[in-house]
Amino acid sequence: QVQLVESGGGSVQSGGSLRLSCAGSGYTGVTCMAWFRQTPGQGREGVASIDHDGPTNYADSVKGRFSISKDDAKFTLYLQMNNLKPEDTGMYYCAARRRLWTGSIPPLAQSEYHYWGQGTQVTVSS
Repeated sequence: QVQLVESGGGSVQSGGSLRLSCAGSGYTGVTCMAWFRQTPGQGREGVASIDHDGPTNYADSVKGRFSISKDDAKFTLYLQMNNLKPEDTGMYYCAARRRLWTGSIPPLAQSEYHYWGQGTQVTVSS
């Protein structure tokens, strides 16, 4: 069973930076991993994803500002967030997929992921 624990959230001013981490266990069989965010009353939006062999994918709203990476030796996923904007505010979730992904870029759809962390809150003030 894959377990995911996020950390690194907090409150920052517009233009600031944060680095989220997702510590995992039971990684056997995990292929893609991703970060999602959710605001009250809204569904989870895929922010960034990474495949087991490196390809990445980003939502248009974060391209050029966010960077996803992973350290397989530490079973840890990261999300570096720069030039944060108030619209980046939300609960950020780490997710993992257990089935092989055959696409050229990893997915950003919630339905493609099987394991979820509990989330870490990010608040960006103007």
